[in-house]
Amino acid sequence: MAKIKQIVSHEILNSKGNPTIETSVYLNEGTVGTASCPIGTSVGSYEAYFLTDKDTRFEGLGVLKAIENISSLIAPHLIGMDAEKQQEIDRIMIDIDGTQNKSRLGANAILSVSMAVAKAAAKASVLPLFLYLREFIKKDANNDSLNNANGLKIPIPLFNLINGGVHAGKTFDFQEFLVIPASSKSYTESLEIGVDIYRSLKKLLNSMDLSILVGDEGGFSPKLKNNQDVFPILTEAIERINARLDLDVFFGLDCAASSFFKDRRYLIKDIPQSLSSMELMSYYETLNKKQHFLYIEDPFAQDDWESFSQLTARMSETTIIAGDNLTATNPYRLSMALNKKAITGIVIKPNQTGTVIEAMAVVEVARQAGLKIVVSSSNGETNDDFIADFSVAVSADYVKFGAPARGERVAKYNRLLQIENQIKAL
Repeated sequence: MAKIKQIVSHEILNSKGNPTIETSVYLNEGTVGTASCPIGTSVGSYEAYFLTDKDTRFEGLGVLKAIENISSLIAPHLIGMDAEKQQEIDRIMIDIDGTQNKSRLGANAILSVSMAVAKAAAKASVLPLFLYLREFIKKDANNDSLNNANGLKIPIPLFNLINGGVHAGKTFDFQEFLVIPASSKSYTESLEIGVDIYRSLKKLLNSMDLSILVGDEGGFSPKLKNNQDVFPILTEAIERINARLDLDVFFGLDCAASSFFKDRRYLIKDIPQSLSSMELMSYYETLNKKQHFLYIEDPFAQDDWESFSQLTARMSETTIIAGDNLTATNPYRLSMALNKKAITGIVIKPNQTGTVIEAMAVVEVARQAGLKIVVSSSNGETNDDFIADFSVAVSADYVKFGAPARGERVAKYNRLLQIENQIKAL
């Protein structure tokens, strides 16, 4: 039995230069698991609470209070426990916190420990992390992909090649312009086509004297008049590598509409006057007729339930309508979304809920309801590649890690390459 011997945490910087927590869990037989916690920028109101110090250090963004919570409140309860008791360990931390949104200990404190425990236990079990985490998935007699190693798959990557919204100084209203390889391609082929389009796009923007500076997630953010001007440029970049739009690759959007919702109206650069929910819906339908979106995420503000439901009814036969800020990896929000038939896909981020097991539980409910599973990294990321293993463990349909650039993004894409080779060897 591999028991927890010591838990040590400290501050590190994430991809935005802001503090976050890195935690190492030491087991009695010498194994160590280390994990670090990401944080989003367009944080929804229903996400678990990222605890910061709110003092003079790092403009109040330091995380020493959360680290102290790990050493003084969490560690004394976990030391001596069997590291493989992930459900029990996560439940103990939830109980110690005692709040709905983990605001006492901080979701950053809890999640960094939860992930580090899983990593340490996987090493002690001499299993790849994705196989170890898979043991906590409820077996489904109707889903072979969850029941055996042969059913393991690498999710399809959603490449965020052009950044907008709060991820790129609001150059565009929409937060992510996505290019999605066809499901018929292997992960290696998908990654290659994503990189080729990214390079083609960079050369094209250069030739047009447009900026090739990148946003928080590695995508370019050229100054254009409006959101729609992005698509002809992306289309040409795709054509220049002899890929076929709507056959080899498809378009997707993360609108992050809460960021341009004000006074019950939506404001986008494409239209001079503010829009009602119905007017924005008509805009999406018109745009979809031109671009044939495979995927649209958060097309409306996080509490605009009726609009989500109506758009899903109108477009879901051809387009995945996904919730991120809407659902926030929160079981109660997911339940509401299912009751209202508001979405056909869900974005899963462990940092939105605070523990590994809770995130897995949300995946299970969503899958049973027939939703597409999109496992996503966050805006303020680290080089930790835990989320790549997690995505394979839960048999996600898609992953969203940003552009194929910047170290914190590439680490996750590279980990999926390793997993692809490991699966072939099983």
